[in-house]
Amino acid sequence: MTNEDITTLKNDVNKLLEIYNADKPINIDGTFDIEKIKSTACKMIEVCLSENDAEKLKAWMETHEFWTSPASSKFHCNVKGGLSAHSLMVAYQALVFAVPVAENFSGTKRAAAFNFTASDVFIAAIAHDFCKAGFYQTEFRHTKNLSGNWTYEPYFKVKADSRNLGHGNESVLNLLEAIPEYINNRPVLEAISRHMGFSDVSENESYNYSNFLQNPLVILIQLADQTAAQWWDC
Repeated sequence: MTNEDITTLKNDVNKLLEIYNADKPINIDGTFDIEKIKSTACKMIEVCLSENDAEKLKAWMETHEFWTSPASSKFHCNVKGGLSAHSLMVAYQALVFAVPVAENFSGTKRAAAFNFTASDVFIAAIAHDFCKAGFYQTEFRHTKNLSGNWTYEPYFKVKADSRNLGHGNESVLNLLEAIPEYINNRPVLEAISRHMGFSDVSENESYNYSNFLQNPLVILIQLADQTAAQWWDC
C-alpha cells in the first residue's frame, strides 16, 4: 500500500462511517433497530458498489433471510435480525480499524504485495457470515418461567437439512452467488474464508494458514469480528 492508497482509503472510510454515525443503528448495549440496520447497510452498499452490483447484493440478502436470521443459536446476537446487526457492527469495527492497520502494514516488507479499499473492507465484513442466512429454524422447548409455571420457549436450532462447506468458505460461495465478479477479488475472498482463524480450518489447510495472515484484510476482519461480539455484545 502506498501513501496515496492510504489517503484514498481514509477519505472513503470516513464517508462510510458518516453514514453509520448519522443513523446510529446499534446501541452501546448491543440492542438495535432492525429497520435502521437495513437502511444503514443498504446506504453503505450503494456507496461501495456499482448500481447493478448493489441491487444484486441487496436482492440476495432479501431472498436469503439475511435481515431476519439470528447470528447464532445461543451466543452473540441470537435474536431475530441478529445476523444483519452483527454483520453491520463488524463492518463498523473494520472501518474504524482500517486506516491504522493500513498505515502499520505500509511500513512492512509486504506493503507492495497487498492493497485494500474501503469497499473491500465493507464487503468482506458484511458478507463474512453469509453462511448463516437462512441457516436456523425456530423451535420450542418446555421450560419453567420466573413464576415457576411451565411454558413453551422459542429457541433457534440449525436446520436439519442444512448443507454447509465450512463457515468461511460457504460465505465466500454465497457472496459469489450474489456477485460473481468478486471471483477476481482474492483478498476479499481470503478475508471472508479465514475470518474464523484456526478454528475453522482443516488439518490440511492449517499447513499454509500463516500465508493468509500476510493479507492485512484477513487480520482486519478477524479483529473486527472478535471486537464486535466481545466489546459491543453484537
